[in-house]
Amino acid sequence: MKRFHKVLIIAMVIVVAAVGWLIWDTLPKGASRGVEVVADGLSVPWALAFAPNGDLYFTERGGRVSVLRGETIQVLAELPVETTAEGGLLGIALSPRFQPEPDIYLYYTYRDSTGLWNRVVKTREGSRNLAPEVIVIDKIPAGSIHDGGRIKFGPDGKLYVTCGEGGVGDRAQDPSSLGGKILRLNGDGSIPADNPLDDSPVWSLGHRNPQGLAWSESGVLYASEHGPSGERGAFAHDEVNLITPGSNYGWPIIAGYSDDVNYLSPLYSTESETWAPSGCTFVTSDRYPGWKGGLLVACLRGKGVRLIKLNTAGDQVESVATILTNYGRVREVVEGPDGYIYFTTSNRDGRGVPLSDDDKILRIASLDGIG
Repeated sequence: MKRFHKVLIIAMVIVVAAVGWLIWDTLPKGASRGVEVVADGLSVPWALAFAPNGDLYFTERGGRVSVLRGETIQVLAELPVETTAEGGLLGIALSPRFQPEPDIYLYYTYRDSTGLWNRVVKTREGSRNLAPEVIVIDKIPAGSIHDGGRIKFGPDGKLYVTCGEGGVGDRAQDPSSLGGKILRLNGDGSIPADNPLDDSPVWSLGHRNPQGLAWSESGVLYASEHGPSGERGAFAHDEVNLITPGSNYGWPIIAGYSDDVNYLSPLYSTESETWAPSGCTFVTSDRYPGWKGGLLVACLRGKGVRLIKLNTAGDQVESVATILTNYGRVREVVEGPDGYIYFTTSNRDGRGVPLSDDDKILRIASLDGIG
């Protein structure tokens, strides 16, 4: 195995270390030949965000913000986040005008005298570390479970935020609570005038723990969501939802498919199977024959990635395939500006069986050996 390492250490505030760009000569047991290891030795890499020039910014749940430039990983900050169970440093997004306005958005869990909360902040990369934070939105209910945490800019230039209900299901039906919602904001945290509820960041409600956001090429928003794990006697029923503004997806009153006209039934439910879906992305690249237009969903408990093919209208699922099953828990999947698919393992999150070099960021270089 070849490893390319560069290590640079600057003072106490920032550590620049290369875990490098790793290319397998001898593949580990069970790995697919078309998959390359980009970085290893990480601790729960939660989210990836590419700059237009190909620099890869990413978070690790313990609080580390880093950027991969070429073959070198530079640690930008170690944030003092609250890492209770599922909380910590979660989502990352870059401004859609990143080159003239290089704002970095972060979603993380913290504790104050009133309890446990999540917030979204924005910052910029300085010469040695991150600039002081500016709060975008605060007081998102947090808990030891169901912290949501995915943040992405949509094709409309607005910031979308997935918020779990923090283990309190009734928050999802309370329009005055940020828990159990998908939010839509301007980049400065103000509320867009065309949001469905007056003076509210809420875009949709009735969610349990949404952790993935993806837009089709036609601009339609889809979200992946964890189903119940015992609440009201229900289990599994993970969901992929087609998100429309102002719609109510039913949690905790319903889970999975439902005929109740008061709530929007999921586009797809796993029913008795558990995926624990996290990040998701559409394949727009021509690099993967047969995958273009498909929705990739990273799965934690499902251990792998699901490739979902939709009909032309995007409102029905035609097929679901399981791929990349040899890497354990998969947390995030994105398409890079180079057209390649990148994904992360989450085997050190307390629920996996880590290998000595976990966790990893990986790239699908080809479909060689991939089902």
